[in-house]
Amino acid sequence: MDLDDLAWLLSDDGQLLLAEATALVDAEPDPLRAQTALRRTTVPGATPDRTSLALSQAGLRRRAEAKLGALAARMYFTPDALEQATRLSVARHRAARLRAFEAGTVIDLGCGIGGDLVAAAETGALVAGVDLDPVRVALARANLDALGLPGAVQVADATTVDTSPFDVAFADPARRSARGRSFSVDDWTPPWRFVEGLLRRDACVKVAPGIPHELVPDDVEAEWVSDHGEVKEAALWSGRLATVRRRATVLGDGGLATLTEEDDPGAAAVGVRPVGRYLHEPDGAVIRAGLVTAVAAATGGGLLDPHLAYTTSDEAPATPFARGYEVLEELPYREKPLRAALRERGIGRLEIKKRGVDVVPEQLRKRLALSGDTEGTLVLTRVAGEGTALLVRPLR
Repeated sequence: MDLDDLAWLLSDDGQLLLAEATALVDAEPDPLRAQTALRRTTVPGATPDRTSLALSQAGLRRRAEAKLGALAARMYFTPDALEQATRLSVARHRAARLRAFEAGTVIDLGCGIGGDLVAAAETGALVAGVDLDPVRVALARANLDALGLPGAVQVADATTVDTSPFDVAFADPARRSARGRSFSVDDWTPPWRFVEGLLRRDACVKVAPGIPHELVPDDVEAEWVSDHGEVKEAALWSGRLATVRRRATVLGDGGLATLTEEDDPGAAAVGVRPVGRYLHEPDGAVIRAGLVTAVAAATGGGLLDPHLAYTTSDEAPATPFARGYEVLEELPYREKPLRAALRERGIGRLEIKKRGVDVVPEQLRKRLALSGDTEGTLVLTRVAGEGTALLVRPLR
């Protein structure tokens, strides 16, 4: 998509064509048939390229529903921009934190298609965004307008913008190089040295969940966020926005819950213990934040192994920070007797979870050649340094 394409799509004729394309995408699963049908349209100016554009946009809106919910039906995307956009639930959580700190004005340095601008504007904040890509800036403008939200956007280099008039600066550095996605901060745009400078004021910077702890400045809070069990991002909070050093936030159907190092008594306090009646698998955000022992303390248990992210307890208190399992029995760890034990129990459908052992679940499942009518969950891990197989039942 270029600027001319977007301008036409936003015109009255473009909107008519997009409405027809949306109806076809909803009704016709075959993309070739949908394209053929749309090319019969009587919308003025609907060239073959524009019909393809409208169908592509309708398809992107459908895909965007997983990230942006009902808002997706009114927004505009490119494939790359949609892939990089923040999930709405996560963006709204971040915007709510900004609002809690009374951040009335926010500058987004690298606004993309405006997902974070939308979330901040929904809270009533005055928002402005800049981006190097003219098409993404135009998309951000179109998305704010489509949702009836105020905000200013312009093409600019984030590293040259004066952020001092704004209460908070937000940045989401692009983590790609000419070779594709990069895990090196040296490849970020804007670069890490710019991020370090930004973190000397009230700021929030979205980073990859795998950011090393030692890279986070001492006076900056690192928050790892998961949505329905899937780790989505880490965010660095600085200045008056930083309240702790490490935080894990989990978002789910029941809202959000947060855990910090202040809830963590440390490994020495919880210790390593034998397998109890229950096994707990901490949420990925908890693991990334290094707060596994906080889960052990919250469940009244201990660690299975000092180096593994499983905890165990004799009680099963509900916690949003871990998935719980009832330990039914320990099975043989070696493959041949394990196969016999599973067949004896009639287990034909098996979920295999593993941590700290050299096992490929898909390959093991094939070799076990199971048959039976019962479902089971098997955890392969280390207990006191030894490979262990536990037959468990997920807690609902």
